[in-house]
Amino acid sequence: MQTTFAALGVSDDLVAALAAQGITDPFPIQALTLRDALAGRDVCGKAKTGSGKTLAFGLALLERIRTSPPGRPDSLVLVPTRELAVQVTKVLEPLAAVRGRKVVAVYGGASMERQIKAVKEGADIVVATPGRLIDLGERGAVSVAGVSIIVLDEADRMADMGFLPQVEWFLRRVESDHQTLLFSATLDGDIDHVVKTYLRDPVRHEVHSDQPTVEEMTHRFLKVHQMDKPKVCAAVARSQKRTLVFARTKRGADRLAAQLEREGVKVGIIHGDLRQQQRERALKDFSAGKLPVLVATDVAARGIHVEGIDVVIHYDPPEDHKAYLHRSGRTARAGEEGVVVTLVLWDQELEVERLQKRVGVRQPLVEVFSNDPRLADLTAWDPAESDDAPPAPRSKATSGGRRTR
Repeated sequence: MQTTFAALGVSDDLVAALAAQGITDPFPIQALTLRDALAGRDVCGKAKTGSGKTLAFGLALLERIRTSPPGRPDSLVLVPTRELAVQVTKVLEPLAAVRGRKVVAVYGGASMERQIKAVKEGADIVVATPGRLIDLGERGAVSVAGVSIIVLDEADRMADMGFLPQVEWFLRRVESDHQTLLFSATLDGDIDHVVKTYLRDPVRHEVHSDQPTVEEMTHRFLKVHQMDKPKVCAAVARSQKRTLVFARTKRGADRLAAQLEREGVKVGIIHGDLRQQQRERALKDFSAGKLPVLVATDVAARGIHVEGIDVVIHYDPPEDHKAYLHRSGRTARAGEEGVVVTLVLWDQELEVERLQKRVGVRQPLVEVFSNDPRLADLTAWDPAESDDAPPAPRSKATSGGRRTR
């Protein structure tokens, strides 16, 4: 039986604010965690990216928040990237306005003076990347000593990026009796250490998918030639409404964006060397559909949560299977269909075959050129039946990769 936000304990004013945004039914992670979070329990929520974690902890913050003196926020949300800080803030701001509360985002790449002013003017909830928040703390602009609720969002990504020492630095400095909410795609290794060390008798909740993540996507591994590679990427993107392309390096991302533009593809780009304003504009235009293609590096893309991404292209194969899954998880979200394409050069074939084994996707590497008609509909043919000549299109129901729902 489908539950409601009201049945989970969310107040009428917040329920109404959610309904005004068209949000009426809780996602599984929200239905699982909200009662415990509202009751003041420490919570460990295990769920993949795009599962609705922001509202799961955001509603609990707004229900339990206390009035905050300047420079001493009541609630703190730690996130791994500036993009995620911006997106979490955008989700929370309209709900916080209902309660007359203020949310401030604190992250690198933006004016520190402006952020210091915003915090000192009174921030009930601070959404921050660890490094910038430490900078503000060292300048005496903010104190976490009186925080009553601390959220660790995408804790596994913070661990991957080497931020856990900074996270623990904050956890040791919270002096008040407080509640901790931790959300992560994994709860093992370093994350398990954080849970055992800093959380008190936490209740654990895990969202189980009906199928493994890889089975929710159509996977294609395409053997390409170096000079034709950008044209193959452009050919795939032209037939899609929204395509996210991953490059390994900032220079490679710049070069690819320029090559796609020469192919007549309208493209945006985000990486660490761009100004924050440029990154936010590209992400906003991509989300709004003004840019059909976004090229990103791994670190810059970790805060991307855009619905309706049709295709993820690994222009450069990822470093490992975890990166493959995390990149690929930007598509096929919330039950939607999605395609994941990996472009493979001749000297990357062995590396990609090993990657397939780790991910659990066994599929031939199919040689293609940019004029191959199969690139217009990657779900309409079965790689296992491919040869040098393009086969006749097949229905999605019988194609390889994803089962039709």
